[in-house]
Amino acid sequence: MNTLRRVVLIDDDEVNNFVCESIIRNENFAEDVYSFQGAEEALDFLKSSVEPSGEKFPDLIFLDINMPGMDGWNFIEEYRKLPEYATQKCSLFMLSSAVDRKDIQYARSHKEVKEFFSKPLSPEILEFIKEEYLVRVE
Repeated sequence: MNTLRRVVLIDDDEVNNFVCESIIRNENFAEDVYSFQGAEEALDFLKSSVEPSGEKFPDLIFLDINMPGMDGWNFIEEYRKLPEYATQKCSLFMLSSAVDRKDIQYARSHKEVKEFFSKPLSPEILEFIKEEYLVRVE
């Protein structure tokens, strides 16, 4: 049984997105996985997913920090402008290769960010998220 309906991956690394998608699917973590190599493209997708029922908006987002163009920090600023009725049911996690303690602390200082994880995504990270942050959908 899948835990979530929709997960969004935002990372400029195509290989990382492929690996993350594979892990999410192999672990039956979500029904649908959407990958974006640019934060702007992901933001457009999220804007088109906003509706009062919240059915189309993702349940969870994995966001990288360092990306060309709009980085993770800029994405969060724009994400805050989306309607709260959509974002309140979405869990946002940073998934980055950044290991600078300042980046980790800065990520955790954003109320939208549930947790910071270092790449690569693993089944153990998904299990941690299930146990700590999610209510299982039966």
